[in-house]
Amino acid sequence: MQDLISKAAVLLEALPYIQRFRSQTFVVKYGGSFMDSPDPAVRNGVARDVVFLEAVGINPVVVHGGGKAITRAMDQAGLKASFVQGMRVTDQATVDVVERVLSREINPEIVRTINGLGGKARGFAGSDIFTCRKLQMRGPDGAEIDLGFVGEVIGVNIEPLRECIRRSITPVISPTARDADGNIYNCNADVAAAQASILLKAKRLVFMSDVPGLLRNPQQPDTLIPHLQIAEVGQLKSAGVIDKGMIPKVDSAVAALKSGVDKVSFVDGRLNHAVLLEIFTDKGVGTEVVL
Repeated sequence: MQDLISKAAVLLEALPYIQRFRSQTFVVKYGGSFMDSPDPAVRNGVARDVVFLEAVGINPVVVHGGGKAITRAMDQAGLKASFVQGMRVTDQATVDVVERVLSREINPEIVRTINGLGGKARGFAGSDIFTCRKLQMRGPDGAEIDLGFVGEVIGVNIEPLRECIRRSITPVISPTARDADGNIYNCNADVAAAQASILLKAKRLVFMSDVPGLLRNPQQPDTLIPHLQIAEVGQLKSAGVIDKGMIPKVDSAVAALKSGVDKVSFVDGRLNHAVLLEIFTDKGVGTEVVL
């Protein structure tokens, strides 16, 4: 009986959040090494969370990554993966692999998983949703670095996404984009998710990866920063706490918050049901970023 009472207590704790967020849009950036887990329960955990969000009347929008799968496909094609400041150098042969893996392999798999668990999802190639410009990057000496077909998302074709939301269907979008000339670019999924959250006027933006959240010391999981205001970001960058791959995540979070998103969360996708724990419990998990 105590076990049943505990389950009821969990539902009651979630109730005010379900009431508050009903009919709101949540953007979930789905990425991290857990996507490659051999354990179906780990791989499918995020899909189950998405189906739960649908069931309680929340409108999830998923933007996914797939970096490890791209690297494997490049190896099979005899292409060498090269990274500069955490960004993949992307020539024409590489962008062809990126588009195939992200939009025609990973994307349909995520859609099938959500649908197989009783949800409703529709896949979109990012190149049909996102527009971009070539990413301008400079090295420590100020010299420009040419990363090839790496783009910065600057626009979102939101009408197909709104149509899905009106029909209670979850859009699942790969992080590729087209420039003004129609060329396909590889894009940072964090930036793409943030732009989608801004233009869809989302209530929440959740970044999933394979770290517990923002850590003061990346080698020590117990140094998690549970709550972060954007006024603290500059200091944490100067101290090296926000570094490398966390920089575009945090910058995207700041841009989303300044544009009206209520809260941005960084959660560990390896933790079962991390999205639900972050959204529907008083304590939450990971790092929450607010204005």
